[in-house]
Amino acid sequence: MSTTTNQKTPDANPVPDEGRVLLIDKPLEWTSFDAVNKLRYACKFKKIGHAGTLDPLATGLLILCTGKKTKQIDQYQAQEKEYTGTLVLGKTTPSVDLETDFDAEFDVSSITPEQVQEAAQQLTGEIQQIPPIYSAVKVGGERLYEKARRGETADIKSRTVTVSLFEVDTTRFPEVDFRIICTKGTYIRSLVRDLGLSLQNGAYLKALRRTRIGEFRVEDADTIENFIAKFRGSVLS
Repeated sequence: MSTTTNQKTPDANPVPDEGRVLLIDKPLEWTSFDAVNKLRYACKFKKIGHAGTLDPLATGLLILCTGKKTKQIDQYQAQEKEYTGTLVLGKTTPSVDLETDFDAEFDVSSITPEQVQEAAQQLTGEIQQIPPIYSAVKVGGERLYEKARRGETADIKSRTVTVSLFEVDTTRFPEVDFRIICTKGTYIRSLVRDLGLSLQNGAYLKALRRTRIGEFRVEDADTIENFIAKFRGSVLS
């Protein structure tokens, strides 16, 4: 007479997760949540979050924490950020980037490189900044971008941020390449908007890349596809 022993079936894909800090180079048009979601399901992370949102039209360094390391998200989020990118003078959009269509055009023929440099310097140091209407800031329990997409306005409070560096290169004027180093909570689109306003003109953000968070650099980051491939290889080995 044969007997059957009840055995607990092991997890088909056990993933021990004592906590990791992942450096990911976020691709264009992905939201930060898209990146989190992709890794959650592809690598079976039970707990994962990101330390600082990047707009869909921005690329670059995204820090993700898993498992026990998620307790350190606030610590990473609070660190200094560095960005490079390109702004364009002479036109505006409601979102201050290319998410929305152009809504105004201005003559830039009288603007000099020296004036652009001076405008950038005026936006350096500890400044008061109003987040853009197309942002994830909550007003009355609702994200501002939700109000913006319905054509509504909102009373947006200013915040104190510190911009320790705002370098500009006007070689390709009216396109202006820049490098910015700033504190947590700084909106680059607001800096672009305010630079245009200080020149009695308009500006929008054409391209943005986050290159550094604290001591972490985008050069050390993986693409999402590369990370998943390496992770799966380490689990199977």
